[in-house]
Amino acid sequence: MRNNGGAAPVAIGIDLGGTQVRAGLVRDGTVLARAARPTDTAGGPQGVLAQIDTLITEIEAGADVTPVGIGICAPGPLDSLTGVVIDIPTLPGWQNFPVRDAIGDRYGLPAVLENDGIAAAFGEWRFGAGREVQNLIYVTVSTGIGGGVIADGRLLRGRRGMAGHVGHLRLAPDGPRCPCGGAGCFEACASGSALGRRARDAAVLSGGFLAEAAKRERVEARHVVAGARAGDPTCRALLGEEADYLAQGFVSLVHLFSPELIVLGGGVSQAFDLIGDQIVAGVREGVMPAFRDVRIVAAALGDNCGLIGAAALATQFGEALPPTKGSS
Repeated sequence: MRNNGGAAPVAIGIDLGGTQVRAGLVRDGTVLARAARPTDTAGGPQGVLAQIDTLITEIEAGADVTPVGIGICAPGPLDSLTGVVIDIPTLPGWQNFPVRDAIGDRYGLPAVLENDGIAAAFGEWRFGAGREVQNLIYVTVSTGIGGGVIADGRLLRGRRGMAGHVGHLRLAPDGPRCPCGGAGCFEACASGSALGRRARDAAVLSGGFLAEAAKRERVEARHVVAGARAGDPTCRALLGEEADYLAQGFVSLVHLFSPELIVLGGGVSQAFDLIGDQIVAGVREGVMPAFRDVRIVAAALGDNCGLIGAAALATQFGEALPPTKGSS
């Protein structure tokens, strides 16, 4: 394959999420073209693969570049060494699906599969908020909670590439049920889905902004953020509770990994200007004194961090992983 006229190589990044599937053409941390669709959860792997076909056609239309590979990121657990999704609690029908080979063979390109939190951590470390940092934790708070860790200047993958499932720290043994089957996980307490659930309960009980929103559509976390910006006291209280949950989870992560920096991504990070100070205060109160200098910031790459990280891994580290059957 040609190297795009001597410029840095271009790769396709695919970010498969429980809410959206996104695809982008990425060169050296810059998204050249991007497209997205709501995830066809009911269609299972074949429905999503058809969506990916459409998205790649869109991003390649008119693009005078030749991708050198495809990086795919998805929730887990997944095995990044074999390219197989083990299970995705938020996406039924994906158990033991060989998504890396399915996509790589489809396009005749080398492909890599990575956990979405790990890919996003890599993207933020190389091109975003974590540049020049040697110890970083990325936490994405959206439909669920995922994450990735940079430790001593290296991406932490763990056995089968399954490290970084930060959403399944247990915060409250008697807490709400988690999609993983456990109870009281960080994800069950602090994800965007959990915030949306509390907001729907509040809409019934308290009226105000959320009750009005519920007359038009299903109330979700984004309504809490909008209501808080509008000054609604119930929404502000819900965001305060969310900040406390996030701080509680971050305290455990700080003690486990001793990062210089925590980067908050995902949909809830859009409210960082409203909750960031409370999260920082909660972490500083909860950690041992030696850890209090950890910084906490919002992701710099927004919802492109998974795309950028996955594409960068395909470009720079694909040779370290087993090739797809159809690649050469």
